[in-house]
Parts: sequence; C-alpha cells; structure tokens
Amino acid sequence: MSEKIIAQNRKAYFHYEILEKIEAGLVLSGPEIKSIRNHDVTLEGSFILIRKGECFILNMHIKKYEYANYVAGIEETRTRKLLLHQKQIKKLGEEIQLKRLVIVPLKLYFQEGLVKLEIGLGRPKKLYDKRQTIKQRDLDRKAKSNKY
Repeated sequence: MSEKIIAQNRKAYFHYEILEKIEAGLVLSGPEIKSIRNHDVTLEGSFILIRKGECFILNMHIKKYEYANYVAGIEETRTRKLLLHQKQIKKLGEEIQLKRLVIVPLKLYFQEGLVKLEIGLGRPKKLYDKRQTIKQRDLDRKAKSNKY
C-alpha cells in the first residue's frame, strides 16, 4: 500500500482532538487531478458537511491547471462530493448531532493511483488544551536539542 501524501491540514490536530479517522474518495475532474499531482492544493480552512444523506467538502482550494482548456463549472474552491458508504455517512451524522463533534479533513494522498482524503471526527479543543499542546511541543523540542 504505497501512500504518497499531497497535502496535510496540520492545524486540525492543534484545534481539534481527533477521535476517529476515516478514508474517503473524492469526485474530481481531469484538470483537478493534474493540479493535485503538481501539489497545487490546500486543505487549510476547508470543512465537511452532510447534506441530504451525502457528504461534501467545502473550501478545499485546488489551483486551476494552467495547460488545460477552460472547463465550465470548475472553480478553485467549489463544493466537492466525498465518496463514502451510506452506513458511514449515517454514523457520522449521528455522531455530529448527538455528541457535538465535527468532521475535519486531515490529509489528501494518492493510494494506488486514486486520490483519497483522510477525514477525522473530532472535538474542538478548549484554550487550555491548546496551551498544554504548545507547552508539550516546546518541552519535546528542548529535550531533542539537548540530546545532541
């Protein structure tokens, strides 16, 4: 299982406590795939919604492929559909409503020639949790520098 990471949402791990991870496919067009292969994609600021029993990612920025002819309806931050099983979507919807959790995109990668998106089901961190994360990161960095 060769996995080539294209983009990561590093801030997601800082702002959210990720409880569960799920792999999802994406509905994309040809020029979008070419842009993704060139690493012209950003997950910062994107989020996932469930509408009418379907899962969508919003605000994922994929730069227009410069060598492609103009294709109508392909905008850089358009809403894209996620490919998940109905049971997974139903479970995610229940978790969001009952436990007040959010769905966050974590990373975008190629797996066996297909573009996959890893999404995380998480709980927003409180301010004191974020401070603890920063403190732990600084301690780890200091310990690592003293090691050498």
